[in-house]
This record gives sequence, C-alpha cells and structure tokens, in this order.
Amino acid sequence: MSRIGKLPITLPASVEVNVDNAGVEIKGPKGTLKQFKMPGLKVVLEDSKLLVAKENDEAGTRAKHGLMRTLLSNMVEGVSNGFEKKLEIQGVGYRVQLADETLKFNLGFSHDVLYKLPTGIQVSIEQNILTVRGISKQQVGQVAAEIRALKKPEPYKGKGIRYSDERVLRKSGKSGKE
Repeated sequence: MSRIGKLPITLPASVEVNVDNAGVEIKGPKGTLKQFKMPGLKVVLEDSKLLVAKENDEAGTRAKHGLMRTLLSNMVEGVSNGFEKKLEIQGVGYRVQLADETLKFNLGFSHDVLYKLPTGIQVSIEQNILTVRGISKQQVGQVAAEIRALKKPEPYKGKGIRYSDERVLRKSGKSGKE
C-alpha cells in the first residue's frame, strides 16, 4: 500500500471540491484547477477531507495511487496559496524587462531573446531576481525551467540564469593561470 496515497488531504475552509465521473475540480480564492481521474482509482470527499482509494490491487493501480494523491494535494495548495520560483540573472549587462505578457531578455547574444508568458503565470522583476508565480505547480516549474534554459549558468564565471537556491560549481580555468 502506498504510504503517500493513503494519507487524507485536509481541505481549507476557502476551498471547494467537486468530484464526478470525469474528474476532480478544485476551486479556491486564487482560481480553479481540474484533474481527470485515473482508471482504477476513486476519489472520495468526506468531512472536508479528500481521500484517494484503489478499486483493485493491480500493479498499475498501485503505481498511480500516490501520484493521484500528490496531484490533488498540489492542486489544493495551488488554489489556496499558489506556487512561486525565483530565478537570478547574473552577468554584466544581463537584463530582463516585462512588456505586455512578454519577457525581453538581454543575455549577451547579438539579439534580444523574447519569451511569451502562458496564461495563468505572473512574473515580477526586482533588480536581478525574477519571480514566477501561478496556481499550477507543474506550470510554474515548466516556465521557470524554460526561462533558465535560455542561458544556463556557465561554470567559469557563473554568468547566466539560475534558480535562487541553485549552487553552481565553478571551474578554475586554465591550469597554467594562477
């Protein structure tokens, strides 16, 4: 039995859950998220707690049990509090500007790099810190990873875009130089 899958999800007072045959819809102060139900699993709402139960004990069902519970837990967290990731831009002359749902990066290339933000994602910029916010944990992580991929941090000077908690191992450069 899944240790994560059997744990109940406690719902805050501001969150509403609608469970039907197609899936689960969760509404909160920040927005609404939907998740389809995986075959072999059932979602039950009891006393402001959400439970995920297995209909059978097949290997595929057991594998999805913890996943479904975690997805629903992330949805409850997202519609009540939201998620955020912080990115740092390091390098001389490296900049970012926000204009009409488009990020304009100056990353040392011969051209500016444009990144169009998807719906449901908000970005705030303070100095060289870029904060990505949204209600979907998957979407926030995906957008942050795509922005980081525009200019990954390089190991010699550490220039590029990195997560705020990321540690970049530095190389010494040429062995003759000291």
